[in-house]
Amino acid sequence: MKSPDEKQGRESWGSRLGFIMAASGFAIGLGNIWRFPYVAGENGGGAFLLIYIMIVIVIGLPLFLAEAGLGRKAQSAAITGLRKLNGKGNPWVSIGWLGTITALLVTSYYLMIMGWLFAYFFKVGIGSFQGISSDQAAVIYEDFISNPVAVIGYTIIPTLILGFIVAKGVKSGIEKFVKMVMPLFIVMLIILAVFSLSLPGSFEGVVWYLKPDFSQITGGTILAALGQAFFSIGIGFAAAFTYGSYLKPKKSNLAEDGVWVISLDTFIAFLSGLVIFPALFAFQMEPNSGPGLIFMTLPSLIEQMPLGYLFGLLFFFLIIIGALTTGVGLIETLAVNTAELLDISRKTSVWLIIGATFILAIPSILSQGPWSHVQIFGMDIFGFVDYFSGNILLTLGGLLLALYVVFQWKVRNFIDDINFGTGSIRLPEALKPIVTYVIPLVIAAIMVSGLL
Repeated sequence: MKSPDEKQGRESWGSRLGFIMAASGFAIGLGNIWRFPYVAGENGGGAFLLIYIMIVIVIGLPLFLAEAGLGRKAQSAAITGLRKLNGKGNPWVSIGWLGTITALLVTSYYLMIMGWLFAYFFKVGIGSFQGISSDQAAVIYEDFISNPVAVIGYTIIPTLILGFIVAKGVKSGIEKFVKMVMPLFIVMLIILAVFSLSLPGSFEGVVWYLKPDFSQITGGTILAALGQAFFSIGIGFAAAFTYGSYLKPKKSNLAEDGVWVISLDTFIAFLSGLVIFPALFAFQMEPNSGPGLIFMTLPSLIEQMPLGYLFGLLFFFLIIIGALTTGVGLIETLAVNTAELLDISRKTSVWLIIGATFILAIPSILSQGPWSHVQIFGMDIFGFVDYFSGNILLTLGGLLLALYVVFQWKVRNFIDDINFGTGSIRLPEALKPIVTYVIPLVIAAIMVSGLL
């Protein structure tokens, strides 16, 4: 059976820049703007940053290239693509199913968090955080997330935006969107970093962030850096596979493009730290505030800043852009898999997925309020879905991908395939032992750590 794309002529990226921006946009998202600063804050700043960059280069880049390379090779979505490469019913097809299920579960609560972001953008705009302390900011946060009617209302906004973008297709929807917002995103982030660095007392935060304190490096620091790299780059969601499937096999330079994607992702994470930590130290706030850093610590920080109102609006608008570029990748992954499996049109598939993920978001929304008493293994619904998808399914999918390269694709073939069509940047032969031994063992360590 031919997929709808094959019947109509499968879409492809209109330009090399389109793929780089889309893949970078998916990787950047909340993983860098929200998660990276607080994980770095909890793990010693400079030492964590150094380890994180090393892991991204040695482990993150090869895994991204493997997933995107399989997509380019298959010219289909993850499930149907792996069936095409290995045969229907082959156990390796489970990589596609795991990635798609992970994307579905993550999207279900990601929509909720995007709803929070839109709400906070409006709250900053109307001055809800004027004259408040950090304790009062925490109360505002708790009151809002426990109000399901308000959260559902705000969640509808990003859900519809994502639907309209993805329904327009690869070139007219996704590529056009990321080419417009990604340059704006980077410029805004640089402006915020410059503003943060100009604050009196901010230099102490720069030193804390950039000067490695090797005495703080523990096994936990390394595992945290591994987990953050995995989460940030987006390995195991089947999104890199999907985006790679829109590359023309004989006209794409995947090795070089992959370096650009990973470099942009790491640069954004680094800049995010330069926005957050100098500002925190300038106002004597703790850098290890945890996951509530954006929603509880920053609002009170904004109030104390000169031009804090403008900083707050720009910052939350920036996070919204990053969240949308990731959301586009998640919805596209789910929609193209559904279209190919059910043999339906893109638009029908997109709105089917939009409706399904919005309905799936409701239990996570309710778990922060009326259903907060519902516990699964000691976690509320949102916490359990986040844990199960991020700590188990995501890493399991990544581990299977690494094993696929070793046992099914073969490392020699993997390197040759990725180097096909390359220019100055090529995967070196020295990568073979890393791909064969280091990467699978490291991912297994992440998974065991997550389970424990």
